[in-house]
Amino acid sequence: MLKKISVDQLTLGMHLHEFCGSWMEHPFWRTRFVIRDAADIAAIRASSIREVWIDVAKGLDATTGVSREASEAEVERELQAAAAAAAPAVQQKATMREEAARAARICAKSKQAVVSMFQEARMGNAVSAEDCAPLVEEISNSVARNPGALISLARLKTADDYTYMHSVAVCALMIALARQLGLDEQQTRQAGLAGLLHDLGKAMIPGEVLNKPGKLTDEEFAIVKKHPELGHAALLLGSGVPEAVLDVCLHHHEKTDGSGYPKGLKADQISRFAKMGAVCDVYDAITSNRPYKAGWDPAESLRKMAEWTKGHFDETIFQAFVKSVGIYPTGSLVRLESGRLGVVTEQSGKSLLAPKVKVFFSTKANARIRPEEIDLSRPGVQDKIAGREDPAKWNIPDLDELWAGSAIAEMR
Repeated sequence: MLKKISVDQLTLGMHLHEFCGSWMEHPFWRTRFVIRDAADIAAIRASSIREVWIDVAKGLDATTGVSREASEAEVERELQAAAAAAAPAVQQKATMREEAARAARICAKSKQAVVSMFQEARMGNAVSAEDCAPLVEEISNSVARNPGALISLARLKTADDYTYMHSVAVCALMIALARQLGLDEQQTRQAGLAGLLHDLGKAMIPGEVLNKPGKLTDEEFAIVKKHPELGHAALLLGSGVPEAVLDVCLHHHEKTDGSGYPKGLKADQISRFAKMGAVCDVYDAITSNRPYKAGWDPAESLRKMAEWTKGHFDETIFQAFVKSVGIYPTGSLVRLESGRLGVVTEQSGKSLLAPKVKVFFSTKANARIRPEEIDLSRPGVQDKIAGREDPAKWNIPDLDELWAGSAIAEMR
């Protein structure tokens, strides 16, 4: 039987079933666990959560104060209603400026969740799909409001937190790609969950190998190549993990020419979800700072991936991916025909070749100019993108701040 109680009534030995509030407001990455540490109670009371549901069949009952009993179905309806009332309407598109701060908070909370999830897997504990659902839902809603915000912010990971933020980024990329491919909402959520869990096997790879700053030896690379099978085995321990999620975990390193691993599958032998996972995984990997290299510019990364399409990626999936992030993704450095340099701040929705750009540098004067945002798709705007530029060539230390604004402080 489930009971709603005040957080002041919580005691050790109670089975916490659900928090009465948003996933973003409570201090844990999951619910449904027995409270065994007084620090957990202190963390709950310190949060904005004021009531929780406990399961008295799986833990201690409340002995004092007012509590209300309810069936699980009633609890689910109440939680859904509360979530709907608290969450911004995902149908309403948000600008980058509006969504960036919210996306940064989601990234920060999601990273904490993935760190905890990997720790659980490392200890041999099962990871439940149900536990991950609120996290995927938050990411999905942000991507629906503005795809570029969370996807681009998640790219700004440090080398130290790469493994965890990579899972968050691939989750968001998979959701955006699924919507571009016209998948239904259930399939889209599965794609997001697959992205979140695709690298779970890396929890079992020794840190000194996974985070090695130099080139891996053949023996070390052989160890890393075990992570798809290790992750697949770990997911089989959990409950409610969809087949598509298991498939992406095991096969996201397969290539269409059969040169991938662990099975060496070719073209039609690889599922659509696994092909999606391969594209999203590689894009985030090459655009991110790693222990052994700095990330590439987003637009340049897409150019390189286009060169690898034959033999590596499914062409239809890759083309849909480009449409989902833009030919010039947010954060790309571009040169306009006027000779000004600008950073892409947002896709326009009208043309992949005409995003919104913040110009800030004159190549003719070789000097910074007052930043100005221009929507290249607007009627009457004469300037156009002449090409992509290498940020390293121009040594612009604040490139990310130019498009991300104050949200970047929450990412570092």
